[in-house]
Amino acid sequence: MRALARRLRRWLAVETTAKVRRSSHVSTRARAHTHAHALAHVSQPTDREQRGRRLLNVVIAALGLVLALPVMLVIAALIKLTSRGPVLFAQQRVGLDRRALSRSGGNSRRRMDLGGAQFTMYKFRTMYVDTDTSGKQVWAASDDGRITPVGRVLRKFRLDELPQVLNVLRGEMNIVGPRPEQPAIFVYLREQIEGYQRRQRVRPGITGWAQVNQGYDTSVDDVRRKVRYDLEYIHGQSTLEDLRIMLRTVPVMLFRRGAH
Repeated sequence: MRALARRLRRWLAVETTAKVRRSSHVSTRARAHTHAHALAHVSQPTDREQRGRRLLNVVIAALGLVLALPVMLVIAALIKLTSRGPVLFAQQRVGLDRRALSRSGGNSRRRMDLGGAQFTMYKFRTMYVDTDTSGKQVWAASDDGRITPVGRVLRKFRLDELPQVLNVLRGEMNIVGPRPEQPAIFVYLREQIEGYQRRQRVRPGITGWAQVNQGYDTSVDDVRRKVRYDLEYIHGQSTLEDLRIMLRTVPVMLFRRGAH
């Protein structure tokens, strides 16, 4: 009887352990499924809301261009007088993935699928010429020798981003949205960070929820935190949220907090 009791206890112990393992496995899968579903769910505004927000972006960009034009002319003159090279810096970036609006769209992981339409983004040139990084990720540094003296001031106050109002007027960007990335860096970060490509489900922006909450990137972990902010914005996107982020961008510029 004692031997039978010992065998029974051992059997119960094994059975209980197996159940715990199965339960833990199921729980882990359930959590992963819930997390994936949360990331995949994106709030899609109605056509009327999209048209209204687009009109707001065009109006603000047009007014901003008119009001900022004198400042932009002064900046252009300073750049031209203090370093050789063009006033504007033009670079290819990855923009909106319109396939995301379809039922099947936007989730391809093919290596050469850039996840969105490429466009030319404009900035005031802040670096010396011939300092191209060839699409490699170079983390921001306060003592970066590639940056000109004028460029350093422009970056501190985010003034180098002013020409992007042209991208907004052309329909390639919005005032608020995730910051667009270079194609080669986009491919790299998409492989490193879960949900990175979902940023392309909205137009990229001049400023964003990530930029008003965090400074320059210094590692992949910094980018990962910004992606979480970007997905929060996408999930709750609205006109009021855009206006709130625009207002919060002002102290970011005035107090020279880093933004990418």
